[in-house]
Amino acid sequence: MKFDKIHNKGQARLFKNPYLEMLTKGHPAVIWGMYIPVLSYIVYLGYADYNLSVQNLILLFFGGMVFWTFFEYLAHRYIFHLISDKPNAQRFAYIMHGNHHHYPRDRQRLFMPPVPSIILASVLFGLHYLIMGRYTFGFYPGFIIGYLLYASMHYAIHAFAPPFKFMKPLWRNHHLHHYKDEEMGFGVSNTFWDRVFGTMFDLDKEKEDKEKVKELMFEKKNK
Repeated sequence: MKFDKIHNKGQARLFKNPYLEMLTKGHPAVIWGMYIPVLSYIVYLGYADYNLSVQNLILLFFGGMVFWTFFEYLAHRYIFHLISDKPNAQRFAYIMHGNHHHYPRDRQRLFMPPVPSIILASVLFGLHYLIMGRYTFGFYPGFIIGYLLYASMHYAIHAFAPPFKFMKPLWRNHHLHHYKDEEMGFGVSNTFWDRVFGTMFDLDKEKEDKEKVKELMFEKKNK
């Protein structure tokens, strides 16, 4: 799926129904606030009811976070940028991610909204449990925290300049993904898998286009 134009005002209209449209928007604080209590309880259940030791929970948790980075790369490359001649598949890709390429300044659609998020998270928990059994209670919370950190990093990349010099390659890799080549630079929370699979931009050769970067950044709210 190719997107050749950046719209810097407003938002994409994804559904004609206003209630469905409302369900496509969310705020980072709401999503974090929704998940942290649930994930904490899942970890507690793993310890109290499923006899997972603290050491096992920690290892599983960080394993889930690491696995998220791989899932993030695959999802961004093969699902969010799905190439298909079928209209329904094209619409799915646009709703999931394509609208962000058209409206990169839309800060309400960088986190998956609450209702779709709950549905998908429930399905993922079920799949994890079918595969991993009781180990899900350590692995799954780490996986979801990985997602929350990814979404927060994505938000930060469009909101702020990199806070530390060592983070600038991450910012540039994503900016170039937007305005240079959408078949490169799929990592958002990290660049590890881009380096592994050869989709990392050569940042030494790529010149930064400050005007195009500016088009990708959130507009400052008027006080």
